[in-house]
Formats: sequence, structure tokens, C-alpha cells
Amino acid sequence: MADFETIDRYKEMAQLCKALAHPARLAILAALRDGEHCVCHLEAQLGLRQAYISQQLMVLRDAGLLQDRREGWNIFYRVARPEIFVAIAALGVLPELPQLACACPHCAGRKQADPCSTSAALAEV
Repeated sequence: MADFETIDRYKEMAQLCKALAHPARLAILAALRDGEHCVCHLEAQLGLRQAYISQQLMVLRDAGLLQDRREGWNIFYRVARPEIFVAIAALGVLPELPQLACACPHCAGRKQADPCSTSAALAEV
């Protein structure tokens, strides 16, 4: 018979599997694969409502897959356990997400700093 430590490990593994067993949560992880993002960025990129994304972020955070940090009014999320992408890769390749326009402060700052962006080029004219 398995000891309690072994059973607890199985419970942890099952919780991770449950957290991954949702298309929106997989899409969120795919979006966070390249670094941290705020909820409004995820909303623009995924085309999902903010409240729905927040619910899914809570599940991923409770499973220990995400960490967050607050910056003013924005909360930024990042993957806490990047090794989870190895498990996801065993299921198949995550599709690339489209890069949609986002008005969040993080993206706006990046657009201003990027000399190749259209908005930066127009500002110089």
C-alpha cells in the first residue's frame, strides 16, 4: 500500500492535469510562454472576456503554475514552472497565438521604445 507522501504526490500530479485540461488555460500558458503579461494583454491576444481570463488564471495560480506581481493597477502573470511546457509538448505543439494590438501600459511602452513600430514612425513625422 502506498504511503501518505506518495498519495499526496499523486494528488499534486492530478491537480496539474486538471489545470491543463482546459483549452483557455492552455492558451493562457501559450501566451505567457514568452514572458509575463497583464490581464488586458491576455484579453486582447486571446479574444476572451477579462472576467473569464481571471477565473482561468486563478486555477493556474492555485495549481502553482503561475506567479503574479502588481504594478499600479495592473497585475502581471508569468509561468512559475516552465518545465510544464515539457508536459504540454508531450500532448502536441502549442499553436502560435496571433499578435494583436493591445493598449495595456506594458505594450504601449514597448511600442514607444520600438523604432520600427508604426506609431513611433508616425510620431517622428
